[in-house]
Amino acid sequence: MDDSRKIPESSIVLGYGPMLLLPVVAIAAWSANGWWSAVLLSAGQLWAAVLLIFIAGVRRGFSFAMEDGPRPAQLAAMMLFFILGVIGLVAPWTWAFPALVIGYGSVAILDPKAAARGEAPKHFARLRPPQMAVALVGLTALFLRALTF
Repeated sequence: MDDSRKIPESSIVLGYGPMLLLPVVAIAAWSANGWWSAVLLSAGQLWAAVLLIFIAGVRRGFSFAMEDGPRPAQLAAMMLFFILGVIGLVAPWTWAFPALVIGYGSVAILDPKAAARGEAPKHFARLRPPQMAVALVGLTALFLRALTF
């Protein structure tokens, strides 16, 4: 395996750690009743939205390292992640969770392509799809819980 694609331990811990909270919150939201479930749904929405906005910032930060400046694909991806994150932050659950699912799904698809073009660390090609899958499991479960609330 190409060493540049090896996932650093810090990326495993810092990448999966925050994402694992989404399925945990989803399990708690399904287990709770009444207002506790609403609190957990809102907490999951807030956490997922903030993380997606952070991912947009990471994408923008990488563009500063480009020798000839940011590329249009980088800026477009950053804006997509940011806009979907903001929608996830302010919209009601039935709009927020689908926007967040689209955002995290987009990260899973676009970040490996960016890594192949040299617009993101090479290890993102291996890290992002399973990392975002963890988030998507949690977001889907949160959305389904919101629909039953």
